[in-house]
Amino acid sequence: MIKWMLAAGLVSAGLTEAAAADQPSPLSAYVVMTGDGPVARALMAATDACPVVRVDGRGMVMNVRAQPADLSLRPTKSSIDNSKPSHFPVRVCETPIPSGARNIHIGRSALPAPRPSIRRIVVIGDTGCRLKASDNAYQPCDDPAAWPFARIAQRAAAWKPELVLHVGDYLYRENPCADHPGCAGTPWGYGWDAWDADFFTPAAPLLAVAPWLMVRGNHESCLRAGQGWWRLLATQPFVAGQDCNEAANDVRGDESPPFAISLGGGAQIIAMDLSIMGEDTIAPDDPRFDQIRRTQQVVMTMTKGHSFTFAADHYPLLGLTASPRKGIKPGYDAVRSTFGSIDPAMHLPGVDMLIAGHVHEWQQADFGPDHPGQLISGMAGTQEDVTQVPAAKAIGQEPAPGARVLRFDSWTGHFGFMTLERMGKRRWRLEVHDLAGKIVRRCVITGRRSICAA
Repeated sequence: MIKWMLAAGLVSAGLTEAAAADQPSPLSAYVVMTGDGPVARALMAATDACPVVRVDGRGMVMNVRAQPADLSLRPTKSSIDNSKPSHFPVRVCETPIPSGARNIHIGRSALPAPRPSIRRIVVIGDTGCRLKASDNAYQPCDDPAAWPFARIAQRAAAWKPELVLHVGDYLYRENPCADHPGCAGTPWGYGWDAWDADFFTPAAPLLAVAPWLMVRGNHESCLRAGQGWWRLLATQPFVAGQDCNEAANDVRGDESPPFAISLGGGAQIIAMDLSIMGEDTIAPDDPRFDQIRRTQQVVMTMTKGHSFTFAADHYPLLGLTASPRKGIKPGYDAVRSTFGSIDPAMHLPGVDMLIAGHVHEWQQADFGPDHPGQLISGMAGTQEDVTQVPAAKAIGQEPAPGARVLRFDSWTGHFGFMTLERMGKRRWRLEVHDLAGKIVRRCVITGRRSICAA
């Protein structure tokens, strides 16, 4: 697919540089990392054609990924009574970025050029403003202290990353705010206005400084914001039948194969789409069972020949959660019933570190050399978890049989972001940053092992 797009895109635009610069400005422009290489993407108003992107001075006509559309109402997970049709008055355009590109422009805007060796990574997740009637949850989206994603994006951009990894859950404005303080009149639903308010506008500073690796969260499943996911963020081609428009095709629309991007020097990140895994046991006759096992088997082949592998998905495969009523819960039954049916102890050979979100806090768990470590970075905007897992009680917990927590740290009830900086072939510096820019945790990753200090 990418090779075909490249052949189509490397056509002289027939425009002078000045004319190309005077094209209509995109609503948003960004670089998406895919398993076939980086892609430049531009979101244009419905009345505007796809623009020309200039790569090292050469004009390339962008291809249409998705046309503007008014999509029919379909039941959603958040509530049929509070659903509405999704309106996308946006033309989505894209083109592959040739290897070695250094200067990328759409109109007068510069896009970040991908680097062959990536050393500085920002990790964020769970960024949207929660408006969910069934939970009576109405986060004050208009209050930058209560919903600080825009502030986090600015702070993270100032750190000058070479890659941004988002571990899922971009859109939380599912239901109307009505008259609740701090969010009255804010966009809601799953159309472009909600996507723009919840992600593209606040993320703009961070989209401008580095390419992004997009991981799909459960909020982007077909029963939620899947239509926008496939149009705007997904790395795979946008095709009918996998676009979440028809409920009959949701099994197909909720699955995409894992892919890897190179960090250079033998290191990589593998991205997994486990957006519909959930937390409860999955039976063998459930379509998700084979989907998740296929993902697991492919990932195990993708680790071969690499010196270091991060594996990223939305659900923490070896994480811990806590609640006032149930106490500490190690891992998820969904993981044990699927991944565990192949690898009960979750050894996951070849994977060094798991990175996830879903839990709205920061977390680090070390299980020794026989299991990958687990990192969670889900504190970049969505209403935070408030029940902390005490380190003393986390030690000895087993998210999978034999995967016993040896070291543990967490940062709960706060907003911020995580950074990773390469220090060697199998060694990384990890830091957790708060809203004021203060580093609240410093960790060192060496292979599968991690150790942290405040």
